[in-house]
Amino acid sequence: MDERDIKAPGRPRQIGPDHESRRIDNYLFGELKDIPRSRIYQMLRRGEVRVNGGRIKPSYKLQSGDQVRIPPTRQTITGDPAPAGDFLKQKVADSFIYEDDDLVVLNKPAGIVVHGGTGRSWGVIELLRVLRADANTWQLVHRLDRETSGCLLIAKSMPVLRRLNAALAAGELVKEYLSLVKGRLSVNKREVKAPLASHRTGLGERMVAVDESGKTAQTRFETLQEFPQATLVRVRLLTGRTHQIRVHASHLEHPVAGDDKYGNRDFNRQMRQLGLRRIFLHACQLELPHNMGMRRRKFAAPLPEELQSVLDALEFC
Repeated sequence: MDERDIKAPGRPRQIGPDHESRRIDNYLFGELKDIPRSRIYQMLRRGEVRVNGGRIKPSYKLQSGDQVRIPPTRQTITGDPAPAGDFLKQKVADSFIYEDDDLVVLNKPAGIVVHGGTGRSWGVIELLRVLRADANTWQLVHRLDRETSGCLLIAKSMPVLRRLNAALAAGELVKEYLSLVKGRLSVNKREVKAPLASHRTGLGERMVAVDESGKTAQTRFETLQEFPQATLVRVRLLTGRTHQIRVHASHLEHPVAGDDKYGNRDFNRQMRQLGLRRIFLHACQLELPHNMGMRRRKFAAPLPEELQSVLDALEFC
């Protein structure tokens, strides 16, 4: 087992226009690709990373001319990461919905993380960089959980990323999901406004809960199809918090099918008997605002066959 330098401190790095307005944590993810994200956040909490000589929070947005000092970082390596498997590469290669000079939209398969990290060397963005020689500058605009499928937006350059991030922060980028939830909603349309806060359990697992001290969160649920024990809903995110749909659905007492963190155990067992092997959550549509000037604004991803088959089975229950 050997230990090798991942980055040496050298001189402070000066931020250019391409990285202006980018969050420092996202910048470090790109600069320290072989370092686990948990270690990068630890570096930020401890003040090991300095901007213009001072400590900063992970949410700090870089400015052109900032001087970023990254400490010497070492990582114990027991061997090189396993190469990306052909199966994963092919799944990502087959998932393209749309591409132009500015952006890429994928129909992300379930079971693949969007960004590699601790315990997972290969995420969607890393696999794209293996598949495409021109993908080194591509950046995720938003994230989807590992078991969530559907529309995933990727910017090809920092200027495009900044514009899309601004639209996302302003609530102008519309994201809609299809989900199967427990029981029947009392009305066809429900809107949940309940602040969310995250915390870590004693085992280090991240959990999110409705908490008045948390961040504002707003979700719309609309009934599409009712079954005796479940409802297919269209969900629109009006804010973009971690696990927002899952926690708000649980807060309504209509948890998402297959959700082993916030869901209902008995309901999940019933859905497994109908063939559900993952959480029933699919990002079905993305819509960009008019003022983005993009060639195309609306993108849709069809419901995967493994989720459609569960709906078909419910028809006969």
